[in-house]
Amino acid sequence: MEDGKKKGFKSNFGFLMATLGAAVGLGNLWSFPYKIGIGGGFGFLILYLIMAVLVGYPLVLSEMALGRKTQKATIEAYNTVDHRFKFNGVLQTAVPWLLMCFYCTFGGFITKYLIASIQAVFDSNAEILTADPAGYFGSIMGNTKTAVLWMTIFLLLTMVIVFAGVQKGIENFCKIALPVLFVMLVIMAIRSCMLKGASGGLAFLFKPDISGWESPKKFLDILCLAGGQMFFSLSLSSAAIITYGSYLDKEHDLEKDALIVTFGDTLAAVLAAVAIMPAVFAFGMEPSAGPGLLFVSMTGVFSSMGFAGRLFQLMFWVLVFLAVLSSSIGMMEAGISSIIAGRENKGKSGNRPFWTIVFTAFAWIGNYLTSADQMGASKAVAWFHIFGQTSVLNVWDCVAEGLLMPITGLIMAILVGWVVPHCLDDEVTISSQFKTRKMFDFCIKWVGPIFMILIIYGQIREFW
Repeated sequence: MEDGKKKGFKSNFGFLMATLGAAVGLGNLWSFPYKIGIGGGFGFLILYLIMAVLVGYPLVLSEMALGRKTQKATIEAYNTVDHRFKFNGVLQTAVPWLLMCFYCTFGGFITKYLIASIQAVFDSNAEILTADPAGYFGSIMGNTKTAVLWMTIFLLLTMVIVFAGVQKGIENFCKIALPVLFVMLVIMAIRSCMLKGASGGLAFLFKPDISGWESPKKFLDILCLAGGQMFFSLSLSSAAIITYGSYLDKEHDLEKDALIVTFGDTLAAVLAAVAIMPAVFAFGMEPSAGPGLLFVSMTGVFSSMGFAGRLFQLMFWVLVFLAVLSSSIGMMEAGISSIIAGRENKGKSGNRPFWTIVFTAFAWIGNYLTSADQMGASKAVAWFHIFGQTSVLNVWDCVAEGLLMPITGLIMAILVGWVVPHCLDDEVTISSQFKTRKMFDFCIKWVGPIFMILIIYGQIREFW
């Protein structure tokens, strides 16, 4: 909402790119590859794909339809359907405020890597080409002033784009950034697969092997790991999809759009894994190395490829930067839209510039704590290691991704599948034949809640 008037997307393509932009980010390019490494490759991937279809797609469609049906942001959207569930809108709106408290720290790291990669193309002695990639990452993460500087730059860039509004800012950026991102992902994946020894990485990802499911406990661990990743990757229960849905015109095919977003986001995650894992295997690195796969392992891979590696390194960090920035934009928009809508419903000015600045200030404080904590290595903000967590990052993550996203997703499934069943059918059928209706009804009522209960259990066990 802007200046008291609802302004939607100029085109369905713009909506799709913005929604994909909100979904495709750190979850796909950073979290998915290292979690598939921890989860054992194929066994993790097959469970992720199953849940993307049976849980992800129904929730994506539900959130799109809820936003468009009510033409309201998340809090008032739930209040309109059933006032007893308004609290779920409040909780989902809180998610982007919490996620952004660490997201921009990583966005700052990525911005620094991007600038360093540009320098490396012209200077063979550039700092990023060091023989110690772990040391280079540590020098950035371990220096609070450096981390805060780059975090601030990334956060301000996000603010400027959101400040411009839906059409001039978000849509125009994502219409360019997302197609470029997918083209670059494909190029990077092809190049990675051409490396000598890459076949090991491809076999790790795609050769049928469920040996990791050797016991019910290990199966449940991988299931919960994949399920939590699905929520983070698709930006489910983060207010973003409902918000963007509220800007969508009635003639757009919601069923098709939900399928495209679910498929596109999953494709981006798989392509990211294909771009990273074959390279990791080709250079004898450990697939279960954790978060370092993005910052440490890939830098090591590129450094060993000569001048060509510098070019691919630049391409890679441009790709990651575009993905993370588009998601950061989606989260900020989701975080402020409900507040703006609530004020306008009371006859007050929405005042987008003011609330964008307020959100930015809150995110800066949260990210300052995350940066100063240095992933738990510093004692400077150890007082904020609350909820039994060992780092500030885990504090934000355990509340947002660990609890609020799967819990509020479960509550939405209960609302749509049990409390007011078929309440969104009329909205979907306005512009589509709703060919997936039977599958949607069964999954939103039965399959989704069962999976989400398991995911919640796994998240609680992981964080506590």
